[in-house]
Order: sequence, then C-alpha cells, then structure tokens
Amino acid sequence: MDIWVTLGMVAVVVVVFYFFGIRPQKKQEQAMAQMRDSLQVGDEITTIGGIIGKIVSIKEETMIIETGRDHTRIRLLKTAVRNVDVRAEDARAAKQD
Repeated sequence: MDIWVTLGMVAVVVVVFYFFGIRPQKKQEQAMAQMRDSLQVGDEITTIGGIIGKIVSIKEETMIIETGRDHTRIRLLKTAVRNVDVRAEDARAAKQD
C-alpha cells in the first residue's frame, strides 16, 4: 500500500513539473522561433547583446543589420535576435500618415 502512495506522489510531482517547468518553456521557444522566422528586411530589432539596428538583408540563418548614424553593418545569426522593436510594415504605415 505504501508503494502506491509513493508512486502517486512521484507522478503528481512529475505532472506539476511538466506544467510549470517544461510546457511554458516550450511555448516560449516556439514563440521565439516564430518571431525569428517572420523577420523581414526593414524590421528594427534588438539583439541579445543589446545591439539595436535595422535589417538590411536576410539569408537562411544569418542577416545583416545596419546600426548607428554611420550605417555600420553587422552580420548576425537569426538566433541572436531578442525582439522586433518596429516591424517594417508598421514603419511604412507610420510614414504614410
């Protein structure tokens, strides 16, 4: 009888760990992958290292961003993107208004 109680407790701990640990992390990873797949030329981004720039060109796993007043170009991996600050479509729409 004690073994069933112990196995039940272990099962509950595994289920709780899954719902509070693994599941949210997988959702976050999927959201980041979707964001990186939807990058477009003209998007303004921030990298994990804190570099802010505008995407100039995109290849399969890399991209080139332009940053600063002197238009310095930096080649980065797509995985280095933390977030998209301004989407290219939003910037175009704001300029038209």
